[in-house]
Amino acid sequence: MKLVTPEQMRKIDKKTIEGRGIDGLELMERAGYGSALVAQKILSGDVKGKKIVVFCGSGNNGGDGFVIGRYLSQWKADVLFYLLAKKKDVKGDAKTNLEKAEKLNLPIYEILKEKDLSEKIEAELLVDAVFGTGFKGEVLGLAAKVIELINGTKSKKLAIDVPSGLDAETGEIGSLCVKADFTATMALPKRGHFFYPGKDFSGKVEVIDIGVPDDVIEEEKLNLNVITKEEVSALLPRRPGDAYKGDCGRVVLIAGSTGMTGAAALASLSCLRVGAGMAILGLPRTLNDIMEIKLTEVMTKPLPDVKKRGVLALRGLGEINQILKWGDCLALGPGLGQHFETVELVRRLVKRSNLPTVVDADGLNALAKDSNILNEIDLPLVLTPHIGELSRLIDVPLEQIAKNRIEYAKDTAKKFNCVLVFKGAPTIVASPKGEAFVNSTGNAGMATAGSGDVLTGIIIGLVAQMLFDRRDRDINNITLDAANCGVFIHGLAGDLAKEQNGEMGMIAGDIMEKIPEALKKLLTDGAD
Repeated sequence: MKLVTPEQMRKIDKKTIEGRGIDGLELMERAGYGSALVAQKILSGDVKGKKIVVFCGSGNNGGDGFVIGRYLSQWKADVLFYLLAKKKDVKGDAKTNLEKAEKLNLPIYEILKEKDLSEKIEAELLVDAVFGTGFKGEVLGLAAKVIELINGTKSKKLAIDVPSGLDAETGEIGSLCVKADFTATMALPKRGHFFYPGKDFSGKVEVIDIGVPDDVIEEEKLNLNVITKEEVSALLPRRPGDAYKGDCGRVVLIAGSTGMTGAAALASLSCLRVGAGMAILGLPRTLNDIMEIKLTEVMTKPLPDVKKRGVLALRGLGEINQILKWGDCLALGPGLGQHFETVELVRRLVKRSNLPTVVDADGLNALAKDSNILNEIDLPLVLTPHIGELSRLIDVPLEQIAKNRIEYAKDTAKKFNCVLVFKGAPTIVASPKGEAFVNSTGNAGMATAGSGDVLTGIIIGLVAQMLFDRRDRDINNITLDAANCGVFIHGLAGDLAKEQNGEMGMIAGDIMEKIPEALKKLLTDGAD
């Protein structure tokens, strides 16, 4: 699903109204009706007799609020409006809907001074229709008092388009913002809903179809998307009834060193947890015995190490090449360490491999020593850096990258002709064609050692299966599809782990153990 800035949405609205002949008043009606349905769902499908307070600004966001209140009143809710302006100052389509509410004798109170506010509001639902997507900066004066009042209640809170106080483009807030449980947004989700701190303040985002024609959206040439459950469910490979393990893909992983065997274990087990048929882990010979005990389902291949130090030696390259002949895809990097022989091994391996490859962690650090190597190779490639690894890879300060994560992700994907998974909150996936995808799942509990190794395993496990998927699948899109599905599943597994263990107590193994449940939700619930 496309993700827009407020300016892009304004252009789409303008083209819809002026170029397609859909009246602005009609769009407001659809927006209000759709939002009223969301309010009804929040209240378990029945609003009869329930008190709902709608806070309206003087602009179009407030106009949406009047439509919402009108429908909820028709459905027998007890509705009242607080208008943060004089009625005579409301203009245009918002005024029309204010007048419709007045004709129904719905109570509308003008809130012009702090003393006009109740000290306490008791209602089943508060609707925030004060500021729309054009808001930037600080909430001041009376509006600030209103937001403090809204946030101070225990009522459920529904924001219209964006929570008041949120910058819909950046996700930034000032000192005050409505802390919504739900947000009903029009036509397309906004960037600010999915970038922190905006994501925390938006709650669950529901997109309202207001009838914007598809071709109008296409004309805007939007290149930022949000990854949705429905899209991931459709992309996931399906196993035929006569499948055997070879049909589900053979994964080769080169990972692990002394002190970091956990990274290798998490990555290799996660690729099986997500459905890969077989996995073989190439690791330093001195670590093989312990990994044979640690890993039951994963095959291991002991490889030459440097003077029994538990790091891969360059002379192991020939044996690795033999494993690659067996495998369908390669994951490279988790816990490898940075011994100079291992670094050189990684660089040569990437040059020689022709398999779809996911590079993470110390694999990225090895390539960062001379990233020009990435311009010399021609293979389906996924790079999965966090901000520090990306900084080293492209030689740009962290602070500079942090200010524009989307553009740096897209630029890097294009520069190295790869799919880039830029890990963070949120994770961004970028394609070499200039498209970027924002993940909508995950939580702060996933900021734990080994979480990235689980993600590597998930992505490579999906690559392995998609290579053998019997449905029509563009071979050039497999790495992108696997990356998008992988980050979503990883985040969903983290969310399920949070439900069970909470954020503070979560470890990477908890995320891995929830992969099957995440898959089950996606494959059985479908587009639920």
